Amino acid sequence: MPGPGDVLELIRDRGPLTRGDVLDMTGLSRMTVSTRIDALLDAGLIVEKGIERVTGGRPSKRLEFNTSHAAVVAASVDTTHTTVALTDLAGRVLAEERVDVAVADGPDHTLNALAERAKALLTSTPGVERVAAIGISVPGPVDPDTGRPSQPPIMPGWDAYPIAEHLGDALGVPVLVANDADAAALGEQRVAHPGSRSLCFIKVSSGIGTGIVIGGQVYRGTDGGAGDIGHVKIAGYDDLVCQCGAHGCLAAVASGRAVATALTALGKPAASGTDVGAYLAAGDTDAARLTQEAGRVIGEVVATMVSLLNPAEVVLGGRMASAPLLTGVRETLYPRSLPRATRHLTVSLSTLGAQAATVGLAALVVDREYSAAAVDAVLSR
Repeated sequence: MPGPGDVLELIRDRGPLTRGDVLDMTGLSRMTVSTRIDALLDAGLIVEKGIERVTGGRPSKRLEFNTSHAAVVAASVDTTHTTVALTDLAGRVLAEERVDVAVADGPDHTLNALAERAKALLTSTPGVERVAAIGISVPGPVDPDTGRPSQPPIMPGWDAYPIAEHLGDALGVPVLVANDADAAALGEQRVAHPGSRSLCFIKVSSGIGTGIVIGGQVYRGTDGGAGDIGHVKIAGYDDLVCQCGAHGCLAAVASGRAVATALTALGKPAASGTDVGAYLAAGDTDAARLTQEAGRVIGEVVATMVSLLNPAEVVLGGRMASAPLLTGVRETLYPRSLPRATRHLTVSLSTLGAQAATVGLAALVVDREYSAAAVDAVLSR
């Protein structure tokens, strides 16, 4: 028989709902529904708000998921810096700070720095009484079974590192570890494309990666490697060495790091996708031209992805996300794909920008910590 957790899951997915709605949707008895809802109200997991309707009888109040029940610490580790944020359970950012540590600084230094920043934010942000979990994203594959980085190409020293254990010991709360593009993809899907059945988020920064959301859930692959298009080999570029050590990878040809190298050769110093993004924001014509050229190469690979997955949306994000990148991707994506594969396809820039991963991490934490099984386990204690 469905427990309180199932009722909460229904309210989270379909709400706000009245008690009558829950009764109709679950088929449970009126007494059972009342017992389940009262347990959720007593635990502070749902709240009653407003008046839904009056039909000659008693007014019906709406039952909503209490997004203020706890906060989420969302930490996005990037190649050049780390962002630490506090959100509510709806992914709304309560506080946020940038920490000047990069993935190349290694796991110990990076995780210690973000743990200290998280503690400071928790202390200085009013109204935060409990933390549901920490969600942390990293720019590399994460094994879905262990929650540890799985041979990440651009994360020296991080392979199989126990991130969750490190942060859990430091902060004393549960930890969820995700790939950065996966987290951003879910953030975009939940906020900007909630009705989407399939979405691919292409993150183009110093590296290139893809998050895939199908049926509202992240598809990670067998060991977390789904969407790692940055290491697809591109014909004709065997002379370019990727950070992973291989030759001719897409990331070696068209990433922010590759464009930065090309800009530096033109006398415009740049070392990363962040630097390229700054040139793009300033309207630099060389940065725009090189980014559009990079977009054309990326579009060749994305065309294969579109033909394979037939997504409804392709969303471009990361430091390189810009009109030139979008134009370049479109220039090769459409000619290299069957019209049937693209007739309902939308290719666009990220709506959430730098906060996509933060929002997605909050969603991943809520889906795990407030699942039916997790809630039933807590309420049965």
